[in-house]
Amino acid sequence: MTVKEKKQLLATAVKAAHAVGDIMRRNLMAVKKINEATQRDIKLELDLQCQRRIESMLTRAHPEIAILGEEENAGDIESDLRWVVDPIDGTVNFTYGIPHSCVSIALQQRLAKRNRYGEDYETIIGAVLDPFTDELWTAIRGQTAKLNGKKISVNNDGLREALLSIGFAKDAKTLEYMMPYFTKLVSKIRKPRIMGSATLALTYVACGRFHGYIESKVRLWDIAAGGLIVECAGGEFWRLPRKKGEHTFAIIASNGKIRKQVERLCGPLDPDRVLG
Repeated sequence: MTVKEKKQLLATAVKAAHAVGDIMRRNLMAVKKINEATQRDIKLELDLQCQRRIESMLTRAHPEIAILGEEENAGDIESDLRWVVDPIDGTVNFTYGIPHSCVSIALQQRLAKRNRYGEDYETIIGAVLDPFTDELWTAIRGQTAKLNGKKISVNNDGLREALLSIGFAKDAKTLEYMMPYFTKLVSKIRKPRIMGSATLALTYVACGRFHGYIESKVRLWDIAAGGLIVECAGGEFWRLPRKKGEHTFAIIASNGKIRKQVERLCGPLDPDRVLG
């Protein structure tokens, strides 16, 4: 795939993200129809509407590319190219009128052989839009990540100076697993942050606002675009695939200094005990 083709695909993703961002802005303070709710998660009718708006725009521009989405899939998601879409990352925030959520769209390409993380795909394009701050993060693999068109980079601080985002996912087992990380880290860093959007945590690492982001169970559509943006900003996007077919990962995204310091303090992030 040529650089020109990648730029065209990125432009398609950005256009779709802006279309959904407009919907999110108009509906932030509106009463929202809840399709499904658990103790720790909410699914909105608007999630599905936004996903379908993105699907429509991506498919119209590139009907040959499948779509793997949080709300639904379209086409053969095991094909050589696939979009990975989270129409509203941070749905709980959005439901309560908290303006900290975003649109995430990534393009993945099948690899000739699995990478060092055991993955069959790599992300080659990423676009993340925060419609409430009017911030757009973009990345093409091999190029420097950008925020609103300007190049960005991770910061250079160590653990003592760190603002560290710590995610607790949605189930009791994951909460129990992550609590020792929180209690061991909280006195060793400047401040912890739990803000409710995995994708924005990654983009904040990429542009130097956060020093790292840790979570033991997060889905592919939450991290595909943001993880690439971290890497293209000079950071490290370490991940450990979990159950096959569920598109779940344990991750430590950082400026490149944080992960080893965290591991020395807390042990490896290995909820399934596969690292030995």
